[in-house]
Amino acid sequence: MGRGPTIEGRKNVEDSRKAKIFTKLIREIAVAARGGGDLATNSALRAAVDKALSANMTKDTIERAVKRGSGAEGADNMSALRYEGYGPAGVALIIDCMTDNPQRTVADVRHALNKHGGNLGTTGSVAFQFTRVGELVFAAADATADNQIFELALEAGADDVQNEFGESTVWCAPDQFEAVKKALLGAGLKPLKAAVIMRPGNYVLVTEDVADTLRDLLDRLEDLDDVQEVFHNATLPDSE
Repeated sequence: MGRGPTIEGRKNVEDSRKAKIFTKLIREIAVAARGGGDLATNSALRAAVDKALSANMTKDTIERAVKRGSGAEGADNMSALRYEGYGPAGVALIIDCMTDNPQRTVADVRHALNKHGGNLGTTGSVAFQFTRVGELVFAAADATADNQIFELALEAGADDVQNEFGESTVWCAPDQFEAVKKALLGAGLKPLKAAVIMRPGNYVLVTEDVADTLRDLLDRLEDLDDVQEVFHNATLPDSE
């Protein structure tokens, strides 16, 4: 009878996963810090630092990444790149990367897409199907909680609030994201997720077979060190 993974084995997998996440976050902070190392005036840096703190990154590590990006600890040669393409069954994909070797990155992304029935597109080929927006998701178990989130969010400048499956999702313009988040946090509400994302204008429901291939593709892309975020317009069959 086979034995499952040991505690040490599971810890090694978790440590590797955490290290990969930290690598991506450090890159994001460093690139954002090129716009200045002051969190009060650099909203992109503030968002990146908030994300790192949520992942339990130490303040010392964050400060080093800020210094590296702002030039205080030498030049940083990372660049932010966006690739557009298609996954299985023509699912639209936006793949945001940060890399010091664009040739390596585009080759890795192209290989992942081709292997899963997709292909790399040209700039602008799918971006028109997405809109850059702020998204904050909160648990809202009852109507009272939902109403509180709705009122606070709209008063702070949000564009829309939707409630489904016990969660309230707040949408806002990117330049209103920090103000909306601050207002909701100030009321003691902690988001399950808060980020500026690329939101598709329309979603496409895919079959289970396509969904399985798409999940494999997303896992492959997100496992690449250079890939920061992946956005798509598919609704998976088991999605709520």
